[in-house]
Amino acid sequence: MSVKQISIFMENRPGRISAVTKLLGEGGIDIRAMALADTTDFGILRIIVDDEEKCVKLLSEAGYSARATAVVAVGFDDKPGALAAVMQVLYENNISVEYMYSFISKEAGKAYIMLRVDDNDAAAAALEEKGFTLLNSGDLFGNK
Repeated sequence: MSVKQISIFMENRPGRISAVTKLLGEGGIDIRAMALADTTDFGILRIIVDDEEKCVKLLSEAGYSARATAVVAVGFDDKPGALAAVMQVLYENNISVEYMYSFISKEAGKAYIMLRVDDNDAAAAALEEKGFTLLNSGDLFGNK
C-alpha cells in the first residue's frame, strides 16, 4: 500500500512556495502534508494532495517540473518510542530510509509519517507484519 507524493523542483528564491501554494489553492487542490529540502540554488517541495493527476497537470501547465512518486504512509500511536519502533522494523529488514516527514493526523492520539524507502513493498510488508497501520489516500483525505 502506498500514497503518491508530488515532488516539485524549483529555484530557491523568495516567493516560489507562495506561488505554488497559491496555484494549487486556486486549482482546488487540498494539501495534507508538505516537506521542503533545499540547497543554495534549488529546492524540492514534496507534497501529498487529494488529486495527484490534477496537481501535476496544473504544475506542469504553469511551467514547474513535477512528478509523482510512491511513498509509504504509516500510522502509529502518538507516544514516546513509537517512531523508534517503526525505524527498528525497517532496520531489522535492511530497508534504507531515504527521507521521511510527518503530517497531520485526523485521529486523536495517532501520529503519521511519510517514508521514502529503497523498497516500498518490503517496508509495507514488514510494517504490517508488526501491526503498524499503512495508510492510503482515502485514509488521509477521507474521500477516496
